Amino acid sequence: MSAVETKNAITLKGSAKMICEYLSYGINTILYQRGVYPPETFKADEKFGVVLLMSQDEKVQTFLNAIFSQMQIWLENDKQWIKKIAMVISNVQTKEPLERWEFNLEYDAIETGGSGDSIVSNKPLKRVQAEIRDVLKQIISTISILPLLDCLCSFDIHIYTTDDCTVPEKWGNTKGAEIQNAQRVQLRSFDTGIHKMDTYVSYKMDD
Repeated sequence: MSAVETKNAITLKGSAKMICEYLSYGINTILYQRGVYPPETFKADEKFGVVLLMSQDEKVQTFLNAIFSQMQIWLENDKQWIKKIAMVISNVQTKEPLERWEFNLEYDAIETGGSGDSIVSNKPLKRVQAEIRDVLKQIISTISILPLLDCLCSFDIHIYTTDDCTVPEKWGNTKGAEIQNAQRVQLRSFDTGIHKMDTYVSYKMDD
């Protein structure tokens, strides 16, 4: 059995990889579109049939790679350890959260039983890739309606896990960083047949 797909089947490992790839490209797209880092620090890359901008900043790459490597390990297990992931963009000076992107995770096939390589989706790979492409395109278009971030900003990633999940020692607990007086927009979903991901963005309304 292939780690990614067997003809028209997506395995648990393949589904975990696609979830992490979506998050990587989605978060990099947000960082570029929202101007968190200078545009010249990004490089174009084509994935899922759409051209996206990926950060070339070593610190950003190291930070995100560490997160997604650990996430993929968790997702490749047949446990439902991850509930959701949040990307929070904050004002550097005031530390106030200005924008919050939430990626909620549901477990389709894992709920029905099975473990490891016995968990397989028969959903066509091209169909899953098309769904992911549609969400990424929507992220790009949604950014045009968001309020201007007219201050120096930073970002952080929050991963919401179950209590029985073993977290790396270097990772710490943090508050939820909810946005006061927020407007929330729901984007499209995609489903691998094993994992389903819903994407939302909340942003601070003008006072």
